[in-house]
Amino acid sequence: MATLQVELVAVERKIWSGEATSVIARTTEGELGVLPGHTPLLGQLADGGVVTIHTDSGEDLVVAAHGGFLSVTERGVSILAETAEISSEIDVPRAREALSRAEGEGDSPEAQAAARRAQSRLRAAGETV
Repeated sequence: MATLQVELVAVERKIWSGEATSVIARTTEGELGVLPGHTPLLGQLADGGVVTIHTDSGEDLVVAAHGGFLSVTERGVSILAETAEISSEIDVPRAREALSRAEGEGDSPEAQAAARRAQSRLRAAGETV
């Protein structure tokens, strides 16, 4: 089976690097699926998005990714996020509290951004929003 070399990096740390069979990410243009042999492209990650990497070992790595870019080249996929959290590291009660707090702060751009981040964290953790 063909694979992609994938690297997911956030500003504060390297999240994951390895071989994958596919990558799914939400960009500002919509949901994007990348398979081996995909045409090169550069996409902007949507705020509050989730990235799913189907590893070559058959496991799915699900990550809440906020801001950044996804680059597809002949060599593989690079995902450069402003912040990113692996689903297993997400504190669900804390994310729910952050969502409630953000929703109570009104319609300011900061409150909307905080709500999107909390929703992304909850979706990545497999929770309903």
